Amino acid sequence: MRVGFRKMSVGWLALSLMASPLSWAGAQARATFVDVRRTTDGIPHIRAENWRGLGVGLGHVQAQDALCTLAEAFVTYEGRRSFFFGAEAQPHHNATFGRGRNLDLDTFFRGFVDARAVAAYRSQQSPEVLDALAGFADGYNRSLSEQRQQGRPHPSRPCLSEAWVRPITTDDLLRRLYAAGLAAGYAHFIPELVNAQPPGTPAAALTRPTSQASTIGERPGIGSNVMAFGREASGEGGVLFGNPHWYWGGPDRLYQAHLTIPGQVNVAGAAFLGVPVIMIGFNADVAWSHTVSNAIRFSFHGLQLDPKDPMSYRVDGQWQRMEVQNIAIPVRGADGQPSVVERKVYRTRFGPVINLGGQSPALGWTPNTAVAIHDVNADNHRVFQNYLDWNKARSLDEFVLLQKRALAMPWVNTVAIGRGDPRVWYGDVGAVPNVPDDLRQDCRTALGDAFGQIDAKTPFLDGSRSACDWRIDASTPQAGVMPADKLPGLFRQDYVANMNNSHWLANPRQPLTGYAALLGGEGEPLSLRARHGHAIAGHALARHFTSSEALVRSLKQDVLTERDFAADQFKGPLLAGACAQGQVTLATNPMDGLAYDTPREVDVRQACQVLARWGNTAGPDDRGALLWAAFWDRLEAIPAEEFYGQPFQESRPLNTPAAPQAKDPRVAQALAAAVVQFSWQGRPLDEPLRQRLFVKTGGSTVALFGGCGAGYFTVACGEETYMQGALDGRSLANTYLQLVRFGKRGVEADTLLAHGLDEAAVEGGQGGQGIRRYARKQWLRVPFTEGDIARQLIRRQRLTVPGTQGQGPVKHPRP
Repeated sequence: MRVGFRKMSVGWLALSLMASPLSWAGAQARATFVDVRRTTDGIPHIRAENWRGLGVGLGHVQAQDALCTLAEAFVTYEGRRSFFFGAEAQPHHNATFGRGRNLDLDTFFRGFVDARAVAAYRSQQSPEVLDALAGFADGYNRSLSEQRQQGRPHPSRPCLSEAWVRPITTDDLLRRLYAAGLAAGYAHFIPELVNAQPPGTPAAALTRPTSQASTIGERPGIGSNVMAFGREASGEGGVLFGNPHWYWGGPDRLYQAHLTIPGQVNVAGAAFLGVPVIMIGFNADVAWSHTVSNAIRFSFHGLQLDPKDPMSYRVDGQWQRMEVQNIAIPVRGADGQPSVVERKVYRTRFGPVINLGGQSPALGWTPNTAVAIHDVNADNHRVFQNYLDWNKARSLDEFVLLQKRALAMPWVNTVAIGRGDPRVWYGDVGAVPNVPDDLRQDCRTALGDAFGQIDAKTPFLDGSRSACDWRIDASTPQAGVMPADKLPGLFRQDYVANMNNSHWLANPRQPLTGYAALLGGEGEPLSLRARHGHAIAGHALARHFTSSEALVRSLKQDVLTERDFAADQFKGPLLAGACAQGQVTLATNPMDGLAYDTPREVDVRQACQVLARWGNTAGPDDRGALLWAAFWDRLEAIPAEEFYGQPFQESRPLNTPAAPQAKDPRVAQALAAAVVQFSWQGRPLDEPLRQRLFVKTGGSTVALFGGCGAGYFTVACGEETYMQGALDGRSLANTYLQLVRFGKRGVEADTLLAHGLDEAAVEGGQGGQGIRRYARKQWLRVPFTEGDIARQLIRRQRLTVPGTQGQGPVKHPRP
């Protein structure tokens, strides 16, 4: 057990720029220095001589802004939550690994992100990545020491005195990087993996239904909007808009920064906490963003077991024995006494055994059958090297070549633009199992067909035949990965976009078809958000801008739209049907679903007036947005084939389905149920949005805009929905937004960081400048050149880089 902190020597501490000339001259002879400059909203600009120096700077500023979040994350990845926080407790914040009970999380991370996995991951990293990680650990540790040496607890860093806050090593960061890649596979099924036990073995009941396999984490709303416009839209070169809908708190929170090594890399943007490179951003020559992909990143394999030994499974007529991994989890009880809980994980040639019995008993571990899961990212160690290479890319063609060569992106689509290039790029190019449709067909089983009734997209293959393993292509960097020429990609000069639907309609004028089924649905209905996004893109294209600057000015308003696409499309006819009678009969209580003793008559006339007056927008003072949300949520429970009179047409994907069946009695009942809900909660039907959609920061309340679900392009989802109250660190919403173009002065990027840099800003703490800026829709031109940084400079700090004595200081031009 590692607790407490080690005392840092004076030479490791930050050196003030106000030091005397004599002390500065002495320092030059001893160490290399890193400049950390903070500009508007506290954005850090880190300038160093090498990747280790960049890591030092980034680790230092992230620990300044998010120490408690990072420290807890390192406890999680090490598998020690049960010891410090209790075995049955759950994390407070959301993450890509969900919010399961601590004992399950500890079992998972000790079993799947163990020393063996860390060693394999380390062995595949370049010296640059390893240097950046080592530097990050140094910077984090010295910031921890500095904060503790201040001698008084900071109100926003209550964790400082906790035993679980400790110095870190490179291994802590390698666990962090490896875990990020598992988000679309193993990490989505933690309860099912850690509770898979042979028949007759006591195991925890699996009552949590396994959600759709391609969903990341356990929360609706995760995803993003991204679009890029080429010469036909801008009259010049590319314009990129990126907007992840992501976590406002927790270890996967996005952190904005600017990293520079003169002559090597100059890149800005955002990345997860604990990651020493930029994951979404721009440099002087390229800009890119991501959305969560629809492609499946794993497969299930049906196993035939030996009836006499459920630990043996048949492959090509031969019995193979499962590997048993024993996992010891340190736990501390309510009495404070430590103990150890023993758990087991069972592995096969495909991957670990998984218990899908929550979906169907036949999919559990029975005396005759079991199911294994194969996650492509369990052996994908290339993700952050790919990002480091992108950080240095010098053209759009180089960017795409790097992507196709690495096949590393673990669960995202990518959209990118390049300086001076009229084209824009969309690609779902990364690590995908090489399971073409003919292999799926040849490897069908009766159990797999039954599974297909639950999830038709995820491959379920015959585990009794080696011919049903993923196909090997010699051109790929990882065995069993689909080659780049089988993955969807598209260059266009008008636009490409993705709003978390499949690759199919990255551009409606050139549908991407003929790809393997596990890459996502082709010819399937788009979400209302996706239709809204394509409408925004089409509107921009139709305006025939003659400069990228003019296009950016327009997009600054359009991409922060408050409009509800569902209301714009369907409110009129729906109100005509729901409001035809002033009284609506409800047979059940909409609050708990139980039948009334006698049917209840609900007066909906006032609700109809409120919605008729409402302008279909979700701004802070809009009255009707909240009532519409409650109404629409209930309408979405009606099956689409019954709700819409005009079904989806593949030839009209942006306009169908349409024509809701407004006279269906369920429509009026949905409105009546919303009225009852508001009445029981003591809320006026015309309650303004600001009463429910806000964030508390710096001692004040900041009203926000947008919505959760329906057709909102601007996403703001609370812990459940925004009907429940304030946004905080458990929310999913707009996070790091960027609008990037390449002009005569070089790269020009306007950004918003909706949740701010400081971990406490969205939960009442200080550091909410970025939040207030976002609420005002006041885009920030990010300083990228030395002159621009100097003009926005707020404060500056100089750090030493350990292990570089004698190399001389970094030679920075004076602003």
